[in-house]
Amino acid sequence: MESIMNRMFLSRLNIFNCFMEKLFPSLVQQQKIFLGSFGEEKERIFMTKVKMSWHSTYRSSKFRHVYGKAGSREQCYEGIPITHSVHDNHFCAVNPKFLAVVTESAGGGAFLVIPLHKPGRIDPHYPKVCGHQGSVMDIKWSPFMDNIIASSSEDCTVRIWQIPDGGLRRNMTEALMILIGHSRRAGLIEWHPTCSGILLSAGYDCKILIWNLEEGVAVKMIDTHPDVVLCMSFNTDGSLLATSCKDKKLRIIDPRSGKVLQEADCKSTRVNRVVFLGNLKHVLTTGVSRWNTRQIALWDQEDLSAPITEEEIDGLSGVLFPFYDADTHMLYLAGKGDGNIRYYEVSPEKPFLQFLMEFRSPAPQKGLGVMPKRGVDVGECEIFRFYKLVTLKGLVEPISMIVPRRSETYQEDIFPMTAGTESALSAAEWLSGIDRGPLLISLKEAYKRPNPAGLRASKRDRRTLLKMVYRQQDEIRKLKDELGGKDERIRQLELELKNLRNT
Repeated sequence: MESIMNRMFLSRLNIFNCFMEKLFPSLVQQQKIFLGSFGEEKERIFMTKVKMSWHSTYRSSKFRHVYGKAGSREQCYEGIPITHSVHDNHFCAVNPKFLAVVTESAGGGAFLVIPLHKPGRIDPHYPKVCGHQGSVMDIKWSPFMDNIIASSSEDCTVRIWQIPDGGLRRNMTEALMILIGHSRRAGLIEWHPTCSGILLSAGYDCKILIWNLEEGVAVKMIDTHPDVVLCMSFNTDGSLLATSCKDKKLRIIDPRSGKVLQEADCKSTRVNRVVFLGNLKHVLTTGVSRWNTRQIALWDQEDLSAPITEEEIDGLSGVLFPFYDADTHMLYLAGKGDGNIRYYEVSPEKPFLQFLMEFRSPAPQKGLGVMPKRGVDVGECEIFRFYKLVTLKGLVEPISMIVPRRSETYQEDIFPMTAGTESALSAAEWLSGIDRGPLLISLKEAYKRPNPAGLRASKRDRRTLLKMVYRQQDEIRKLKDELGGKDERIRQLELELKNLRNT
């Protein structure tokens, strides 16, 4: 098509030149002498522009039409006394077995642990994990053992709990391990992505402690922050740690040595949250600009002198939480107190962030838990799943991000190899300086192909039901006609009776 259009244009240009030569021969001759050798160059430049103008601007993507689907009433968890804490955390953690939610309680801190396959209304006396003496500030499931959960509290301790397979039958007060090291309340915890024996905790004493859970001791203290640490994020193999601090600085730290490798002084913005973008060697931050608008910024992890790109989101005041899916290169943004979730596709080249769509909901969210990729519904082409806390209703609502496809085969292009439950390193190996990426697994085993016999049976059942409906409709129509005839007969008999009485 492009070559045909070019040939048509050149033929019309030649006809125009011949016409001009016949009308103004001297003028055309002077023009040729003046242009000389520049005519061919100008023609080449012009044809390049023509080709560029015909270049397609369509952007191919597998996730252009991803949509969010809220769970039905039967899939929600109701009657949960969600905490009223104003701390900027999610207060929710989920894995393929359990859902954990921090609850409001008096005289200490507690959180619920509910088996994921038991949605519905929760009993007010449902057993809780209630061993902390202060309010629970953060909870995180271990990425390697689905029964192990860590919690941090205002009582300055971090505790490790082991949940029975069937869930709790009575209140749990005895922790598997109690980690004491912070002098002020412990606000954040983060598991190492490839080593099951390493856990990080950040407290209001401006310190980050690295815990060796195989020995139950703190093996390193990172004391480079002059103020409270707001967020922590590991890169893919756990060799780097990104932190955001209340002093408005973004830092890239070597967690084993505690040395600050890169530092960005964000004077014009207040950085709240930070997340590594997988293997793209980029870091994304969310914060507030000097005009009090929420914004996101993309940084090169090896050069934090200036952001690669910045984008303003809106003028709301809630903290903007980023969630990154390294398998699909999708970024999700959800604000505290908002009802919507924006999602983008991230690429290593311009445009770095491509806005896709927005999931909207009228109910504001207190926090969001994220299901690991090994727990999503592969058969429904579900690529991400949130668990949304709605404080006003005491509700936890699942929200699925789905790629709309009609296929009865495993969609390998949207479900690549993902991190499994096997640890790649021991704590001693990681502390000695060894780095390994996560051990990957395929989700193909979790895919359940629809049964053709069942589909045929359901189609037969549908046809049978339709026949029954049509038959009943015919019977109803006949009965209505018969009833109408009887009404007419009754009116005639009433008239005859009236005439007889008159006579």
